[in-house]
Amino acid sequence: MSSVETTWRTILLTTIAPVAWGSTYFVTSTFLPPDRPLFAALMRALPVGLLLLAFRPTLPSGSWWWRSLVLGTLNIGAFFVLIFVAAYRLPSGMAATLTATAPIAMMVVAWLLIGERPRIASLLGSALGIAGVILLVLRAGFAVDPIGVAASLTAVAMSSLGYVLLKRWRAPVDLLTLTAWQLVAGGLLLLPVALLVEGAPPELDARAIGGFLYIGLIGTALANYVWFRGLQRMPAASVSLIGLLNPVAGTLLGVAFAHEVFGLTQLTGMALVLLGVLLGQPAITAGLRRTTDRGTHEPVRPRPVPAGSRDN
Repeated sequence: MSSVETTWRTILLTTIAPVAWGSTYFVTSTFLPPDRPLFAALMRALPVGLLLLAFRPTLPSGSWWWRSLVLGTLNIGAFFVLIFVAAYRLPSGMAATLTATAPIAMMVVAWLLIGERPRIASLLGSALGIAGVILLVLRAGFAVDPIGVAASLTAVAMSSLGYVLLKRWRAPVDLLTLTAWQLVAGGLLLLPVALLVEGAPPELDARAIGGFLYIGLIGTALANYVWFRGLQRMPAASVSLIGLLNPVAGTLLGVAFAHEVFGLTQLTGMALVLLGVLLGQPAITAGLRRTTDRGTHEPVRPRPVPAGSRDN
């Protein structure tokens, strides 16, 4: 498999994560118990983490005990809590718009911690993506809640730091084990918070169990695995821009199953998001540049001269 094919495969696999995350909004509102956000976050992390750990029965050693706790807190535990606080206190459109600032935050953190200088194309892609998300999900008549805004921006900052630390720290284990460590650590952090705030777990029917299985296995285990895989193989800016597909997936599911409005404004927003994501992928822009250069600098071959027409 060529390097170009490998890069495209990595990009496509990484897109599974934001698409799966975008579907969790619909699954949560349709199948899960209402008004139990911390319990839902706990069920997304701890059972799945323990299941993965059963397949990879390896415990952290040395510095990876505290590193796993830090990554689990930033990427899973505290992140889930803050996202749910923002979701309950802000309109979904505004929450998605604030979350769309994540690419810029991750570029800044990656520049400071691991020396990944932001590319002009990535910055332009971020600007287009944020504008697209605003057109896609923002609606009139929203109210600004300071606590919700603070929770959303803090979640963006924490996850950006966690994702970049994941690139900086070279884990001595395979990616599945590393994902399991983070989910277990984040779930253990969530457990006492959920019990103190929401009390005993609610009763679950077949629909709720099915919803939790989907969110746990697809929206958390698989999504985090391919996301962390992308972070290991691509620049942080490229991965963060792929994350903008999250509200795109959520919008399409809302149109398909909840009959939400989708018009020219939303179509324009989706186009801007997709353009921003593509613009922020160095492999794609480099390939287009090589194709353009070949077309521009293609050598001019001399035309054959018919026999007998040469000067004697």
